[in-house]
Amino acid sequence: MRTLVSLAWLAALSTLALADGSRGVVTDQLTKTECSACHMAFQPGFLPARSWQALMGNLKEHFGEDASLSAETTAAITSYLVANAADSSGKPRGFARGLPADQTPLRITDLPRFKGEHGRFSEATMKKAGSMSNCAACHQGAEKGIFEDD
Repeated sequence: MRTLVSLAWLAALSTLALADGSRGVVTDQLTKTECSACHMAFQPGFLPARSWQALMGNLKEHFGEDASLSAETTAAITSYLVANAADSSGKPRGFARGLPADQTPLRITDLPRFKGEHGRFSEATMKKAGSMSNCAACHQGAEKGIFEDD
């Protein structure tokens, strides 16, 4: 009984932690290190597992770059991303909510909910950000999982 209460308490705390508008943080050090070598390490909860599997399965052609890693590193990062993906609980959440099961977006910016929340970027915003994937240009707390600060 005590274990059940503890698990319920932890679940409640994790829900409260995200009630502040945050989207969680990347907690795996290997993922943080490898992914942030070129760009912000995106929170795994932004994409469904099938998207992370597709992205990690073709690192040689990662958006025009060769981001190849050792097989061991690739497997470890893929495992972390899939385990924490937007649909890891069996029910899509966040930006993946409403995404048809036959779609495997490779960019967070291609998700219908992302487009709905962000609309079309102005020329000034694009000049400031440089790329739609540069979340931190507008969301100063992006790497901490906070995107409600713009």
